[in-house]
Amino acid sequence: MPGTVPAELAITKASTGTLFQLKFAARLHGPCYRCLGDAVLEVPIAAREYQATNPGESDELRTPYLVDDNLDLTGWARDAIALALPDKILCRPDCAGLCAVCGKNLNDEPHTHDDEPTESRWAALEALREKL
Repeated sequence: MPGTVPAELAITKASTGTLFQLKFAARLHGPCYRCLGDAVLEVPIAAREYQATNPGESDELRTPYLVDDNLDLTGWARDAIALALPDKILCRPDCAGLCAVCGKNLNDEPHTHDDEPTESRWAALEALREKL
């Protein structure tokens, strides 16, 4: 179970509404997108939400995390992390990934294959091509 994460919450009251600012750092663990090894990612989070005093019908002037004067920090933090994640989580920026031929981790065993493997499904066509 994850431990507690220190966070900073600032609430600024203005004449037109309230500004909420949330800052914390999230440490995420999971598989690397390229090599499937362990990846650890530090994600700094800085999120802002605004709630107008009289928002009317405008969704842009209200925050979905404030309901009945209760601020949903858990939901807001979860959504802020999801928005801050990179497209690909890597174990390191220069991760070489897995070999497309044999599946070995190219970070541990850098190598190349001389012969391209032929698939048996194409063997009949390959034999026909050689005859022509």
